[in-house]
Amino acid sequence: MAGQSKLVVGVDVPWVTSWTGEEITGAAPCRTVGGRLALMQASAPGAGKPQYSKNHLVRQRLTVARMLCPMCGEPTEEGDRWTQIAARRCAGQLRARGGQVRADIADDRVMIDAGSIAPLHRRCVDRSMKYCPHLRASDDVMVMRFPREWIVLPLLVKAETGPGVAVAFLQLCGVTQTIDRRWRAETAA
Repeated sequence: MAGQSKLVVGVDVPWVTSWTGEEITGAAPCRTVGGRLALMQASAPGAGKPQYSKNHLVRQRLTVARMLCPMCGEPTEEGDRWTQIAARRCAGQLRARGGQVRADIADDRVMIDAGSIAPLHRRCVDRSMKYCPHLRASDDVMVMRFPREWIVLPLLVKAETGPGVAVAFLQLCGVTQTIDRRWRAETAA
């Protein structure tokens, strides 16, 4: 078994980070996705070394499903939800990539595609921007308030055990009130 790190989970290392002592255990029904088949991973935060570039499978889904801050693991409130790295995409673009966007969202509605990163508290954004060398060096960082409305899209993988597919991560997309008029003009031509 991997030794326990002196780094503090949720302070020194984001809560959502996977550790070398947390092995992937296969696919099984998971409460994070309403009992659907999902990839599972042992839970031992702090065991071994942090794998900063890898989210823990179950903790990632919990952050999106329960709107927990990926840095500290605590719930975020509607007025204190921030994203650091997100791409603006139209709902039509997400649909074209296979995303199951609700039918009531028009193709030209601008979405804030946060990928697999749930919104953070503002204090956690500030802390991570101060201490994370990857975020400080990235040109893609754009801190913004996360929209009040969002959709969750499951990111699926073929299950090696059992039939069908399993949910690996959850993708989070904020729904803005903005229409992309340029996209509308391009698709109408």
